[in-house]
Amino acid sequence: MRVQPVVTLLLVLGAAIVLLPFFWMISVSLKPADEIFTPHVDLLPSRLEWSNYARAFTEVPLARFLLNGVIVCAGILVLQILFTVPCAFALAQRRFPGRTLVFGMVLAGLLVPFHVTAIPIFLALARLKLLNGYAALILPFAASVFGMFLFRQFFARLPADLIDAARVDGLSWTAIVWRIAFPLALPAATAFAIFSITAHWNDLFWPLIATSDPAIATPPRGILYFRDQEAGDDVGPLMAAAVVVTAPLVIGFLLAQGAFVRSIATGGLRA
Repeated sequence: MRVQPVVTLLLVLGAAIVLLPFFWMISVSLKPADEIFTPHVDLLPSRLEWSNYARAFTEVPLARFLLNGVIVCAGILVLQILFTVPCAFALAQRRFPGRTLVFGMVLAGLLVPFHVTAIPIFLALARLKLLNGYAALILPFAASVFGMFLFRQFFARLPADLIDAARVDGLSWTAIVWRIAFPLALPAATAFAIFSITAHWNDLFWPLIATSDPAIATPPRGILYFRDQEAGDDVGPLMAAAVVVTAPLVIGFLLAQGAFVRSIATGGLRA
């Protein structure tokens, strides 16, 4: 019995199951209102209702929500790279008392979900009067223990001779981090950027708690404004907005998948 056709069939079946909700979302976003709630299921609309996408941008300020998502995700990623890379390099290449203990704390931090620390962070931001602003959406995620672990594993594979040669040439530790180590870790940085942007672009839990101003709502938070207490959900424009919100992540991953695969193949995710 040949195993390859069976494996291929299972992979195709699994991919179909995973992609079915996305296909249904796109289908509903293009359906007229009278075809969305019907007794039977039609995978394809009888006619394309492009007005759902126009209404998605006019019923709520969807463009503003997308801009907020870009600002928040970019701010978080920049701060995470700024703080995480030097910390990870120190854990991988420097020798100092308590290094093993610090790395153990980083590993322990991977086990603590953000929901556990959400209340203390919320209270601290409230005391500092930083709620309901971009700072409340960005600052809690400025440091990433996952990023420290990922970059530390990558930096640990750098040859010691390379670091020693840079020190002999007179480079400071800061210059070594940003001029030598970080450029070599770009595949790992790409993988980390994908994880970070995907997580925070899709995050609804924290924006729902930390903000109430529609002007700074992120895309998932903004989609909630399609709900009307009297009429319920406006499903057609809502699904169109969901397609618009999801599309940047899909396109970004397709463009970066080569670097993402290389980061795994070269050991960026291995000890």
